[in-house]
Amino acid sequence: MSRSIVTEYQTVDAVKGPLIFVRGIKGISYGELATVTTGPETSMLGQVIEISDKFAALQVFGPTRGISPATARVRFHGEPIEMSLSPLILGRMFKGDGAPMDGAPPLIPAHRRDISGAAINPVRRELPRDFMMTGVSAIDGLNTLARGQKLPIFSGAGLPANELANLIINNAGLAGEGGRFALVFAGMGITGREADYFYNSFHQSGAIERSVVFLNLAGDPVIERFITPRLALTAAEYLAFDLDFHVLVALTDMTNYCNALREISSAREEIPGRRGYPGYMYTDLAGLYERAGRIKGKPGSITQIPILTMPDDDITHPIADLTGYITEGQIVLDRDLNRKGIFPPINALPSLSRLMDHAIGADSTREDHRQLADQLYMLYARGVEQRRVASIIGEEGLTEADRGFVRFADRFEKDFIHQGESRRDLEQTLAAGWALLEGMEDRDLVRVSREMINKYRPERGDDGLDEDKQT
Repeated sequence: MSRSIVTEYQTVDAVKGPLIFVRGIKGISYGELATVTTGPETSMLGQVIEISDKFAALQVFGPTRGISPATARVRFHGEPIEMSLSPLILGRMFKGDGAPMDGAPPLIPAHRRDISGAAINPVRRELPRDFMMTGVSAIDGLNTLARGQKLPIFSGAGLPANELANLIINNAGLAGEGGRFALVFAGMGITGREADYFYNSFHQSGAIERSVVFLNLAGDPVIERFITPRLALTAAEYLAFDLDFHVLVALTDMTNYCNALREISSAREEIPGRRGYPGYMYTDLAGLYERAGRIKGKPGSITQIPILTMPDDDITHPIADLTGYITEGQIVLDRDLNRKGIFPPINALPSLSRLMDHAIGADSTREDHRQLADQLYMLYARGVEQRRVASIIGEEGLTEADRGFVRFADRFEKDFIHQGESRRDLEQTLAAGWALLEGMEDRDLVRVSREMINKYRPERGDDGLDEDKQT
């Protein structure tokens, strides 16, 4: 709640990068909103990010070049940064600071919420469950996403992470159920070309009708990147827990967000941690990722797909490393697959969904889902292993059985992982998986039961199954 008396200070002590330091403050709260006046008609918003006995530090949402400590004035509002919310938020596009960018007027708020959100009581948290369809076979079939899960995509520079995000945006849903589905997208530090790509994609596909979009450009103030994901997650919480939507949140690029965190930490002259990132980056990321989930008694859910670019393709980089600790798996994009023209270039072997078992099965997807995924993983892993052996001793050194595994790996990448821009529903994904097993010897199918083979594997014609050989 705002104070009845608004306090204004003319005691700006220093300006360092995007930060302003004000001395002699009293009664100011952490996270409080402030207005910084730099001229007769020039002002910017800021937020309190640090308080001590002597000063308060504000991060300013705008350029600080040319601000004079002698003439600048700071007025504290007595309230945190809040977001206007109403059911009409669906179909809207906003800048990274929450200002409309679609030509429509600002929302008339039915509610106003602090963008920092409120922690979900652990006792009321519900285990993520039920299938969230992405339309991508490598995810839906092998690393299934549960509603309420947070499953990041680890990409590398130059890999088609944006194209994969677009594929998911266009095809995600609840797999034919009648529930309410919405999508929230936040782009942080993206280029103008990328912003145009997403803007056009949302409108041309019609996905904008069920979406809320926030776009923070690379040329926008660095501080704005702190607000953008929090605005997106506040909108998602409203849709999920007030309006009962199942919400899928896509956040890209978390690397830009973390680099902004490092830049601000440097301006505050904090002791750096690994690779120069602040020691509290884990806590900061957790504050975003843990806003995903389900709440007992609430039908809605928030599912997160954060996308990050691993510098130098290093999965041990602090951003990827800490994200992996907080989230429940990862989808890894592969440069070799991308060079082969496979799209999406998802490497199934290091990819993982830790909550897959809670999203699949006869009650959610299909009874054969787990067995089929295990069998595909096993055969592909053996095929990749034999490829490595062949690169050392030559393909002629492989046995015929080993060559069969290599051929399976090739088909797996070309016919299952690769799907181009097309959408695959779950039935098509599972059918594609069983089609790969059609040419395999029965002795190699050790992860699927005879019952599942008879029920789902396509007929093999003259080379049909000989049940007497099954053990």
